[in-house]
Amino acid sequence: MTRIRLSIRNLVLAATATVLGATAALAASPSAPSDAQARYRQDMAACASGQSNQDRATCRLEAKNALAAARRGALAGAPDQYQQNALRRCDAHQGDDRIACQARILGEGNVQSGVEAGGVLRKSIMVTPGQ
Repeated sequence: MTRIRLSIRNLVLAATATVLGATAALAASPSAPSDAQARYRQDMAACASGQSNQDRATCRLEAKNALAAARRGALAGAPDQYQQNALRRCDAHQGDDRIACQARILGEGNVQSGVEAGGVLRKSIMVTPGQ
């Protein structure tokens, strides 16, 4: 008798967990467009206030393009893609210069950044013995 009650209880718990999981999964799907729409509104507000460091027409165009890309799903995994592109640019160098370039991209050394400064400045110092 106890065994049957435990089995039924486990079955009910498993069914409840499945229903809750399915509900959460279904609820998560529509949030991606709403997140993109919220980001678009933030970007447009930054354009209107002049905080974007771009002229307004360019800022609005970039915000619209970002919204369209988010709706297509083209913005997923962007940070990984940026790092891969940065590492590919190191392929222009040879030997120790390439190794130093890759080390800077991976975060070694001193990093300074800012939109006003025009991007990210990465600096590392390698000491080599004199010849």
